[in-house]
Amino acid sequence: MEVGVCDAVVDTSFVVPHGLGELAGFTVMPGPAAVAPIDRSPPAPSPLILADMPVFGVMWDRLSGTQPVPPVWVIAVSGIVALLIVLDARTWHLARNTITMAHEGGHALASVLTGRRLDGIRLHSDTSGVTYSRGRRTGPAVVFTSAAGYLTPSLLGAGAAWLLAAHHLIAMLWLMLALLIATFLAIRNAYGVLAVLLTTGAVLAVSWLATAAIQAAFGYTAAWFLLLGGVRAVVELQGHRRRSRRRGQVSTSDADQLGRLTGMPGGAWVAVFALVCVAALVLGTRLLIPSLLHVPHLGGLRFARVLR
Repeated sequence: MEVGVCDAVVDTSFVVPHGLGELAGFTVMPGPAAVAPIDRSPPAPSPLILADMPVFGVMWDRLSGTQPVPPVWVIAVSGIVALLIVLDARTWHLARNTITMAHEGGHALASVLTGRRLDGIRLHSDTSGVTYSRGRRTGPAVVFTSAAGYLTPSLLGAGAAWLLAAHHLIAMLWLMLALLIATFLAIRNAYGVLAVLLTTGAVLAVSWLATAAIQAAFGYTAAWFLLLGGVRAVVELQGHRRRSRRRGQVSTSDADQLGRLTGMPGGAWVAVFALVCVAALVLGTRLLIPSLLHVPHLGGLRFARVLR
């Protein structure tokens, strides 16, 4: 018979209960069980908080901070400048590229939100543009995608006006940068890349390098321009439809495509675009001019009463 050998280590140390050793007249040394183990493991890393890092802390402070509303005359002059840009044919032809970016960006965002596959955006030197997406050729998704283009500039202008009235000028500028970067990722032609890069560079330079006064003038002018430019784009849409009818051509505008998709006449869709854009202009005007409506910071939930 073989006897197995056990390799277990037996602890033979004896620990005297507390008090018994002193009564017996000898000193008690603590046994191994009484010695606290020494933790030699490396300290746990502290959680990474971006807001505590210097660069991100400064960025967060600028983004979440508030800026004072400029004098009324600055807001009024910025509105007049934007109106002159929209009314003058030469400046409008150049600045309309921004409206086209917002227009095509609206199509692209709507296509993504409705589950369609976005293939890209192309911007052209004649200030036209086209957004390519894949999906069903009928149904709510393509209707929403087609309708989003002419509504987006005015809705962006109203949103910018709200942020400015809430004293968040930097947040408004950085939101513009984020939207331009998202648009840039979808651009598929050289002119579009150049146009978006120049616009993005201008907004970035103003938001990081310009003084507070220049930032305010730029931000308010941009908001006014989106509001006014959105209205002019709808007016031009109706003019284009009329010229196409006189020439006996089939219009391929967003309004006429919506008419073929929904059965509602293209002219009715133009009226819907005009109604929304004019409503956004009225709302944006009341937000941008403090004497008409004062809006508290974004933390507040109540609007102040309209001054009459």
